[in-house]
Amino acid sequence: MLGCLLIGGLSELAESRSFLSPDARSFLFIGLLGGFTTFSAFGNETANLLRDREWVFAGVNVMANVVLAIGAVVLGRVAAHLIWR
Repeated sequence: MLGCLLIGGLSELAESRSFLSPDARSFLFIGLLGGFTTFSAFGNETANLLRDREWVFAGVNVMANVVLAIGAVVLGRVAAHLIWR
């Protein structure tokens, strides 16, 4: 969630304030933060739940991770917009 929050805030600054060059954006968003926010643990835990036939918990895990990640990105964008209007 922290990586999503950072990407949200920095992308808002990058888009609204020309905060970073396109190359710097790619390096930061895809390279550093993209690597930081990998879904390897999420994928592993979901696979374990599916393997154990815990269908409801697997579904809740997927939904919660997706909703929280998108929510953190939106929160980061809103916070950056409010701070640096």
